[in-house]
Amino acid sequence: MPISPFIAGLRFGALDVAACSRLGAGPRLRAENQDNLLLIDVDGNAAWLQDQAVQRRLLPGWRPGHARLAVLDGMGGHGHGREAAEAVVAGLLALPPCTTGAELARRLDALHADLQRHFADTPGPRPGTTLTLLEVRADDTPLLYHVGDSRLYEITPARAAPLTVDHVPATAYAMAGLLGDADWWRQVHGEHRPQIAQAFLLGNAFADPARLNDPLFELSPLNLPSWLSHLADRRPLELRAGSTYLLATDGLWSCSDPHGWVAQWPQLLAGTTDAATMLHALLAAYDAHPAAFFYPDNVSAILVRVPGAARDETALPGV
Repeated sequence: MPISPFIAGLRFGALDVAACSRLGAGPRLRAENQDNLLLIDVDGNAAWLQDQAVQRRLLPGWRPGHARLAVLDGMGGHGHGREAAEAVVAGLLALPPCTTGAELARRLDALHADLQRHFADTPGPRPGTTLTLLEVRADDTPLLYHVGDSRLYEITPARAAPLTVDHVPATAYAMAGLLGDADWWRQVHGEHRPQIAQAFLLGNAFADPARLNDPLFELSPLNLPSWLSHLADRRPLELRAGSTYLLATDGLWSCSDPHGWVAQWPQLLAGTTDAATMLHALLAAYDAHPAAFFYPDNVSAILVRVPGAARDETALPGV
């Protein structure tokens, strides 16, 4: 799916935003796109997927200057993955703009519980979806809310750095003190393991690894190891001038060398200044080497470019 249908006509103030969702790349593709995206602009114009097609609507009463961006990856292995992601998007469309982290968490936790009840009679395992969301407040720092193994990256000329922690078994082992920094990084960012320990609607295996628990389990400095404590699931997140932010589902790094592929992103995006061109360059590189992508999966991404000069990360403090 081209980048333009999602973003055409949407305004995000000073932020430059592009988005795309597709079946994947290479000779093996999923039968359907179970990912989803939601973009609500500063005027309350919304765009999302329903039955794999772009939908649009103006949300009445939306707070001017407020925006919402989210990526979702429905769990196809549990069945009804696309429907789960669509149900969460429908809930997000009905969710009023949230001005505090506490309000956002309370409303999304309530949506999670409501959808569990809604899908209670669905045959088979309970469905689920990831949710990585930025609540862009009109006059304050954006809020991050994260569940699952989709990711938010900050991309500068020097590096692509993850700003979220994957909700996967390796993270549970790290929280229990059974896995150190280097081994955790190798398993989570150096390999592709399509396993998950928590998803929206599904529930979590963090509180008790022996069974699936209904509530969501927030990863925070209270339970994360010290070397991950700065990447709490729910926190204000300053968007730095000149930086690029990428919300994406894990199909984008479903390959034999995820770390090496992600390390190429700063170079791939160098020299481009608008979000649509940057996202096109990233997906063109993804398409160019499909043989390396061994696990067929959908790919969805929202790229946010913040205007201004990028900070020189090699400069000495105070220089």
